[in-house]
Amino acid sequence: MVIKLLLLIIFFTVFIFVGIKCRFASKDVNGYVLGGRTVGPWLTAFAYGTSYFSAVIFVGYAGQFGWNFGIASTWIGLGNAFLGSLLPWVVLGRRTRIMTQHLNSKTMPDFFGQRFASSGLKISASAITFLFLIPYTASLFNGLSRLFKMAFNVDYSVCVIVMAVFTAVYVIIGGYMATAINDFIQGIIMLVGIIAVIYTVLSKNGGFMQSLALMSEIESPVMNGAYTSFFGPDPFYLLIVVLLTSLGTWGLPQMVGKFYAIKNEHSIKRGTMISTLFAIVVAGGCFFLGGFARLFNSVEQVRENGFDSIVPSMLSGLGDMLIAVVLILVLSASMSTLSSLVLTSSSTLTLDFINPLRKKRLPDSQNLFVMRLFIAVFIVISAVIAIVQAKSKVTFIAQLMGISWGALSGSFFAPFFYGLYWKKVSKASVISSFCFGCSIMIVQLFVSIGFIDFSGSFFNFVFRNSLYSGVFCMLSSLIIVPVVSLLTPKTCPANVEEMFAGYNATHMVMAKEILTDENGKQ
Repeated sequence: MVIKLLLLIIFFTVFIFVGIKCRFASKDVNGYVLGGRTVGPWLTAFAYGTSYFSAVIFVGYAGQFGWNFGIASTWIGLGNAFLGSLLPWVVLGRRTRIMTQHLNSKTMPDFFGQRFASSGLKISASAITFLFLIPYTASLFNGLSRLFKMAFNVDYSVCVIVMAVFTAVYVIIGGYMATAINDFIQGIIMLVGIIAVIYTVLSKNGGFMQSLALMSEIESPVMNGAYTSFFGPDPFYLLIVVLLTSLGTWGLPQMVGKFYAIKNEHSIKRGTMISTLFAIVVAGGCFFLGGFARLFNSVEQVRENGFDSIVPSMLSGLGDMLIAVVLILVLSASMSTLSSLVLTSSSTLTLDFINPLRKKRLPDSQNLFVMRLFIAVFIVISAVIAIVQAKSKVTFIAQLMGISWGALSGSFFAPFFYGLYWKKVSKASVISSFCFGCSIMIVQLFVSIGFIDFSGSFFNFVFRNSLYSGVFCMLSSLIIVPVVSLLTPKTCPANVEEMFAGYNATHMVMAKEILTDENGKQ
C-alpha cells in the first residue's frame, strides 16, 4: 500500500508542477487552446496517442473484445495503429494544419463555421461536441475507478472525485501545453507499463506458448480452437469493432485538434511515425493481453460482474509493485484522455457556442475565465453521470463509448474530410450529416436502455448495439455528404476558392531552412 500511495503522490505532484510551469504559455486563447501552434512532433504524437487510448480501451474494450474474439482481438489494436493513427496523420494532418491556420479556426466547430460560412453550423457542432463528449468522459471514470477499487478497496465515488479534481487543476492552470507535456510523460509510462504487464500476466500460465495452448483448448460454439484462430469466432463483428475504434478518430474533435497545434511540415512527418509506433505497442498490447481473458475468468464470473471486471480480474494476482505500475499506467491513459476531452469541450462551448450568441465579443481574458469555468462544470457533470451510471443497468463501458464515438464521428467525419479536399461540399450536406449522425445514435441510446425494441425487425441489425450503429453512421455519412452536395450546389460558400488558396500559398524562407539534393530538388 505504501508503494502504491507513494507512486500516486509522485504522479500527481509531477502533473500539477507541469501545469503550474505552463501557465505562462496560456495567457491568451491561442496559447491556452493550441499552445500557440508551436507544438513539436514528439509532444503532438504522444498527445494524439494518449488521447486515443484510455481506461476505456484498457479496461472496457480489451476485456470485452478479448473475451469475445480471443487472440484475434489483436487485430483491433493493429487497426487502431494503421487506420486510426497512421492514415489520419497522412490524410488529414497537413491539410488540417494549413486550412485551419488559413481560416484562423481554433476548434472543429469553428472550422465548420468558417469553412461553410455559417455561424449556425458552428453553434450546432459545438452543442453536439459538448453533449456527446460527456458520456465518453463518464466511461473514463468508470474504467479507472474499477481498478482503484481493486487495488485500494476505495469506494467508487471517491475514486471518481479524486481523479476529477486533479485533472481539473492542471488543465485549468496550464491549458493545452500542460496537457501535451503531461501526455508525453504519461505516454512513456504507458509504453513501459503495457510491456511489463503483458510479460507478467502471460507468465502466470507458463509464458506465451503455454498460454496459447491453453486458449486453444477452450470450447467455442463456433469451432474448436476459435479463440486462437486468425479472425476469431465472429469475423464480421470483429470488423465492425475495428472500423468504429479506428475510423472514429477521424471525426473526433479532441483527436483532430492535435493537428491544429503541430509546429510545421517536418513535425507532421516525424509525428506520423511516432504516433503509429506508439499505437502498435499500446493498442496492440492492450488487445493482445485481453485476448487471454478466458484463462483468468469463468463464464459465470463475467455473467455476474460484467465485461468491465475482466481485466481487473486478470491483474488482481500481480505483485504490489506491478499493481502500482498498472494503476499509474491506466491513470496516465485516462487522465490524458480526460484532459483532452475537457479542454476540447470547454473551448468549443466558449468560443463556438457562447461567443456567437453574444452581440459583443468577449476579450481574451474573459474567454479564458469562461473556458476554465466550463472545464470545472464539464468534469462535475461527467463525474456525476459516472457515479449514477455505475449503479444503473447500462453497466459496461463499450456502450457509452460507442454512443459517443458514433454520434461525433457520424456527424463530423465526412463533412470534415470532404471539407478539406473538395470545394463543392455544401452547407446543406453538412446539416444532413449532423442530423443523421445524432438521430441514429439517440435512437441507439433509447434501444440500449430498453425504451425501444427492434427485435425481429430489419432495424435490429443496425441497432444491435452502439458499435453497429456507430459504424453505420460513419459509412453512411461518406455517401450522404457528396450526394446532398451535388443536389444542393447553391448552398456552397461563395468564397470557397479563397479558402483553398492556403494550400498553394508561397512562403519565403531562409536558405538555411531548405535542404536540397545535387539536382536542386527539395
